[in-house]
Amino acid sequence: MFENNKKTFSFVAEVSGETEKLMHASYGGEMPIITLRDNIFFPGTVSPITIGRKHSLKTLHKLERTDGMVALLTQKTPDVDNPQTEDLYPIGVVAKLVHSMKMPDGTFNALFQAFNRVQIEELRMVNGAYEGTIVTMTDQIPGRMELPEYKTMLAILKERTSKLMNVLDDYPDELTQYITNMEPTTFMLNTICSYLPLTIEQKYELLSCPSELVRLQQAIQFANNIIELMQLKRKIENKTRSDLDQQQREYFLRQQVQNIQSELGDKDESSVRQEDVNNLKSKATSKHWSKQTAETFDKELAKLNRINIQSPDYNVQLQYLQTVVGLPWNECTRDNTNIAMAEKKLNRDHYGMEKVKERILEHLAVLKMRKDRQSPIICLYGPPGVGKTSLGKSIAEALGRKYVRVSLGGVHDESEIRGHRRTYIGAMPGRIIQGMQRAGSSNPVFILDEIDKLTLGSVHGDPSSALLEVLDPEQNVTFHDNYVDLDYDLSKVMFIATANDTGTIPRPLLDRMELIEVDGYITEEKIEIAKRHLVPKNREKNGLKEHTALKVAKPALEFIIERYTRESGVRGLEKQIDKLFRRVALRVAKGEMNEDHTISKEEAEVLLGKPIFSRDTYQGNDYAGVVTGLAWTSVGGEILFIETSLSKGKGSKLTLTGNLGDIMKESALLALEYIRAHVERLDIDSRIFENYNLHVHVPEGAVPKDGPSAGITMATSIASALTQRKVRAGLAMTGEITLRGKVLPVGGIREKILAAKRAGIKDIILCKENKKDIEEIPSEYLKGLTFHYASDIQDVLDFALLKEKVANPITFTFDEEKEKEK
Repeated sequence: MFENNKKTFSFVAEVSGETEKLMHASYGGEMPIITLRDNIFFPGTVSPITIGRKHSLKTLHKLERTDGMVALLTQKTPDVDNPQTEDLYPIGVVAKLVHSMKMPDGTFNALFQAFNRVQIEELRMVNGAYEGTIVTMTDQIPGRMELPEYKTMLAILKERTSKLMNVLDDYPDELTQYITNMEPTTFMLNTICSYLPLTIEQKYELLSCPSELVRLQQAIQFANNIIELMQLKRKIENKTRSDLDQQQREYFLRQQVQNIQSELGDKDESSVRQEDVNNLKSKATSKHWSKQTAETFDKELAKLNRINIQSPDYNVQLQYLQTVVGLPWNECTRDNTNIAMAEKKLNRDHYGMEKVKERILEHLAVLKMRKDRQSPIICLYGPPGVGKTSLGKSIAEALGRKYVRVSLGGVHDESEIRGHRRTYIGAMPGRIIQGMQRAGSSNPVFILDEIDKLTLGSVHGDPSSALLEVLDPEQNVTFHDNYVDLDYDLSKVMFIATANDTGTIPRPLLDRMELIEVDGYITEEKIEIAKRHLVPKNREKNGLKEHTALKVAKPALEFIIERYTRESGVRGLEKQIDKLFRRVALRVAKGEMNEDHTISKEEAEVLLGKPIFSRDTYQGNDYAGVVTGLAWTSVGGEILFIETSLSKGKGSKLTLTGNLGDIMKESALLALEYIRAHVERLDIDSRIFENYNLHVHVPEGAVPKDGPSAGITMATSIASALTQRKVRAGLAMTGEITLRGKVLPVGGIREKILAAKRAGIKDIILCKENKKDIEEIPSEYLKGLTFHYASDIQDVLDFALLKEKVANPITFTFDEEKEKEK
């Protein structure tokens, strides 16, 4: 028996013939049993155990007297003092007591030699000792065909075990030498199995193998696993030792740096850390955050205390904590519920926009009645330059709230909205949290500018999907930013999104916002905006602040609007007024213009140069087939001329020109088919269609045109050309048609009406359903206009076409040969 300071190893030098017989003998029936806590015997091996439990001692003393056999069974749980059958592994070994010795503490050290494997069928306690019924489990010996493989695998196991024992420090050199000198037999296999550093479960797995070949294969696998694990462990230890050496070097260098800083009078690391911690704690005391947030903050602050101040992680952790305490947690400004004062501020800053102002005042009224009302989520959409973004600032001032704006144009990364996880280098919170930091309150007016310019579905995620949580009142109570990693309440924020085109906004996002259209300005509104805001602003901007008597006449403003700009908003107008005052400033500086001068229309043309645009005007009704339509564009309303001509030809041919879109082309085909279907009612000779070609043209071919609103205009133009009847003077129209001749409503009525008025139109034909749109337009803009409402194209033709024919009408002639063939 060999012994060292860690383990005790016992083995015999060789297996005698008697032992060989006992290893393959058959055992069965009743037999005394000793239960083992943390040891497993393999057939043929010799090993000592310590016996101290009463039932085991009773069995030991009996064996000393009788020199009989005993079954050794291992417990599944070592802590059980009186195990039952289910507490034991069912397979064990039959063994014989070789020697026993009493120890000073009253326990016995007993040496047993194991023989064959047995399986317990029943366990009983008889007179204070365990007995049981067992049956023999004979190992399957390798056959003649398997013997070469078996011998080879034994040699492999022997080599692996020797390598393992050289790697481990737990085994004495004598044991290593002993196993190296052993013959490759079953006894060597079982000896190695008993000494492999395995768990009880793994050793039992080896013992329960049905054949020696399977046990050998399993033993080799365990040995390989242990060797790989030990090699990895050594590699890690070597690396750790290297890392520790590097850390010690860095520590000494830091100590030197601290000594130098101390000599220079700089603060040492501990004082800097303490200053950071105290600063964070003082800010945290004023925060009205939840218990969970407070616990997270304290936990992260404790983590900061554990990080070395020279480590890069220190600044990362410090920045995170500064972000958390820098956020407003339930810190709200007091809303101004004086509705009259709010209305006055809104009217002072913006002219028109009645729908938006009304919605804000409604919200103020509700806040006055109910303090816990959630803020609305509004989307202002309309053409560029109408003041959507600047309106947000006025709303914040009217409500008495903080104002913050985030531009979403070109944002293509979801993390821009929701933030980056702190695991990334250079991580930072998203734009929403950054905006809340800048605002410094939990209820600001938050402008999401250009929400329709978001990049959808890129490789970096979909930012519009991230906005769903921000703009959903049911979800933004617990908005989760990946960087902050805490639930943040956005329900008190008034979000106002701005967009030019709602068609590019995803439908789920659109559904979460209250849409308010901000229409383009008409000329009259632009004149008022220029007088109230643009003229004073640009006069001051160009150094003429004190020259308050220097004004621009109303006709001059109208001339600038009509002839130098073509837009729905006032950005271009502001540029022209800025240009005007720059040139005025030059003349005033030269002494060529008085300070109390009013700029006239003629002077404006001299200062700004020749007009850029020409004003659309009504062109009369002298020609058949020329009809005035009304169109909506992104820069406002315009009049549109539809021209139809006839030419001698094979017939059945319709030519469409003028850069028309598919919808507009379909409107022309519908109009023609309707006219052909009602030739008798319109007194048109049907032979015209077989002998004349039709050509429909819309002037300004460089400008793309599309939409269904020119339907009745095209029908009237074709009917006028085919009948050579005059169109009523001063008439314009707009409306969609169906194949049955029904007139359908169209949009952009306000802009179209004002364009007609500027062009000198007197009568306008609309669909009956557009009457409600006319009623919403202020009456001063409708003076001089007469509206005629139609539900059928025949109503349009009856009013639009006069009985009188144009001068020099076409005399239709028909091919006689075609008539004869017919």
